[in-house]
Amino acid sequence: MEIPIFTVDAFTYVPFKGNPAAICLMENELQDDLYQSIAAEMNLSQTAFITRQNSMDFSSGILLLRCMLKLCEAGGALITVGSPTALSFSLTGCGEKASGASPVGFGMSVRESVLASGETNFYVHLQAAAGDLPIQDVCYCPTTWNRMIRLADTCDRSKLTSLRPEAEALLKNESTGKFKGVIVTIKGAPTAQPGYDFYSRYFAPWFGIPEDPVTGSAHTVLAGYWSEKLNKKKMLVYQCSHRGGELELELRDEGRLNISGRAQIIVQGTLKILLNLLFESLNSLMESCSFSFLIKSCKLMFFHLVGKYGQHFNKLRLGD
Repeated sequence: MEIPIFTVDAFTYVPFKGNPAAICLMENELQDDLYQSIAAEMNLSQTAFITRQNSMDFSSGILLLRCMLKLCEAGGALITVGSPTALSFSLTGCGEKASGASPVGFGMSVRESVLASGETNFYVHLQAAAGDLPIQDVCYCPTTWNRMIRLADTCDRSKLTSLRPEAEALLKNESTGKFKGVIVTIKGAPTAQPGYDFYSRYFAPWFGIPEDPVTGSAHTVLAGYWSEKLNKKKMLVYQCSHRGGELELELRDEGRLNISGRAQIIVQGTLKILLNLLFESLNSLMESCSFSFLIKSCKLMFFHLVGKYGQHFNKLRLGD
């Protein structure tokens, strides 16, 4: 079986910036463990599997999205982000904006009040994240488990990018178990070019991620906060990580958020799932079944595979 596969840098105009991810275009669904194996092989923070539902190609129509997220860089743990989700969208060429009829909605979270009470190391934790820079606002989102720190408007982009929070200090000074990450943000400079409405960075050492390149979930919190402060529904923003990423945000009337941006295809190729994987599945079946049931199952599996992948078997050659 051959699967078209791409590695893509999302939220960037140029290669080797933004958020790297793998994308597999699927003709048929796979076993769950095979999704895990492919994602582990790609070794990127996200691997997305897109399956056609009712369209002739992958450029439009209803597609089924399954995303595997690498949670911990140290351990390489992989989880499935939700159940496979049906999306209706259209895609343009490489380097173009992926949005339009493709609004991936992220649930908005209600902005909470400053949490200074009940947390012993509150101010120590703020200093671990923001250093000695002046802080204007602190909020907590219980839905995404993120603390948001807004620096004072006297801080510019250079101050934000100069921050070097240590993962050990963040972990040491927060032991409540209610944090997934820390967002540090500042007001942008809309009059400058390209006129970003706000900047941000995202740190998540609790999941083995010292700093995330571009973080969609963090912007569900940031969009709600800055939309209120700036009185804007549409915003152009920039995440100031080492790779950096530009996002276009639009708050919808029903309280959800559209996130869009440019993308660059870095690698394009074919993933070959060889026959030995099928034999491994057969061996597992042999270990758990009686002989008579095994014979019947082998016959059914054989005819199913010939009917489904016969054209691929015919193409096999020695050394392929």
